[in-house]
Amino acid sequence: MSEQQQFDVVVIGAGPAGYHAAIRAAQLGLKTACIDAALGKDGKPALGGTCLRVGCIPSKALLDSSRQFWNMHHIFADHGISFADEKIDVATMVGRKDKIVKQFTGGIASLFKANKVTAFYGFGQLQPGNVVVVKQHDGSTVELKGTNVIIAAGSDSIELPFAKFGEHIVDNVGALDFTEVPKRLGVIGAGVIGLELGSVWNRLGAEVTILEGMPTFLSAADGEASKVAAREFKKQGLDIRLGCKVSNTDVQADGVHVAYTDASGAAQELVVDKLLVAVGRRAATKGLLADGTGVQVNERGQIVVDEHCHTGVDGVWAVGDCVRGPMLAHKGFEEGIAVAELIAGLPGHVNFDTIPWVIYTEPEIAWVGKTEEQLKAEGVPYKAGSFPFAAVGRAVAMAEPAGFVKVIAHAETDTVLGMHLVGANVSELVHEGVLTMEFKGSADDLARICHAHPSLSEAVHDAAMAVHKRAIHKAN
Repeated sequence: MSEQQQFDVVVIGAGPAGYHAAIRAAQLGLKTACIDAALGKDGKPALGGTCLRVGCIPSKALLDSSRQFWNMHHIFADHGISFADEKIDVATMVGRKDKIVKQFTGGIASLFKANKVTAFYGFGQLQPGNVVVVKQHDGSTVELKGTNVIIAAGSDSIELPFAKFGEHIVDNVGALDFTEVPKRLGVIGAGVIGLELGSVWNRLGAEVTILEGMPTFLSAADGEASKVAAREFKKQGLDIRLGCKVSNTDVQADGVHVAYTDASGAAQELVVDKLLVAVGRRAATKGLLADGTGVQVNERGQIVVDEHCHTGVDGVWAVGDCVRGPMLAHKGFEEGIAVAELIAGLPGHVNFDTIPWVIYTEPEIAWVGKTEEQLKAEGVPYKAGSFPFAAVGRAVAMAEPAGFVKVIAHAETDTVLGMHLVGANVSELVHEGVLTMEFKGSADDLARICHAHPSLSEAVHDAAMAVHKRAIHKAN
């Protein structure tokens, strides 16, 4: 082992939380190192974590490709555009995705160089005394000593004991790299990953069946939004079956046989060519902590931290998917930056109440803040206003009139408590709600802000007006 190297900050993990922490720390004048073990398809180090390599970015690339193909079959004719002999070249589509991934992972390496972040490629383990031992890919080890250590180890797909990953049963990584469109695709889990990747292959012609264990669809989202989204997915041909408990899988010559009980408790079997298991993710903390560090891990494998992402061990912090809170890249971004700034003696804070959620299906689903169901359960008085995209000129002109915007405000103070959206580009529109809530704005504030016409954002404006029953373009 080489001589111990000294740093102000050592970051374990170069995913969204880790690389943001490393770059911000370096910007603040702290000597910073960042360790990451991931390799790309070419066998070379690939920074960016799950998000950039096999998550957020590649899935959006495939969603966009599949959307073009879907539109060609279902929308272009209405524009007077016709094609002959339409087809999808899956290899080209996946190659485009890989090119985008390489561009962004390489971009982080360039940012590290520009900001003087020292990168180490291998698996880092925290030792007592804020020492991190890195086993590099060539088999050698280096020892780093950090005045501060930020753990940003990320998360891994949960593998079911009766559905081991392989050629026919895959997680999100495998579902991003199919060599052809499966005739029949089964999905376990109707969450973000299941819905997005199920949508990709459904649009390209696969017969997609999603088995969801919960009795309700998208229970984390607003009930009205979930209902509208489910209706649109059904129109698209997604077969979403609720209340299903999968008990076994068996790969046979004719496909993967999936045994499950349906909502009535009856035994059922589904036979598919490929099976995507998307039942959630768990913190990637296995082997991360040597004995004696003092860092605590809970029953879910997450590193225990306080509201400032501090572990209770002097100089040791943890951020992103490996700690409590939603496993969202942008939540990790903010935690990484906040911790770097706290280390530098600056204020650092993440407001969990204004973290937006987005599902990039068609239509998109997005929300921030409380749902009506949550407010009712908490006994909070509220008023809600909604507005459909079917009444928005821009949405109709785009041939994407599905969905709506709902604004929820406190019944007494008019402070915005939540915004829920289903429709085209709502991943962008939800930030009107985020910004309003961050500045403690009211529904009336939002209603009095001029919105461009024609634009999709007019749905936000009219929904805010509808809170006080003064929407112009619909009956109140």
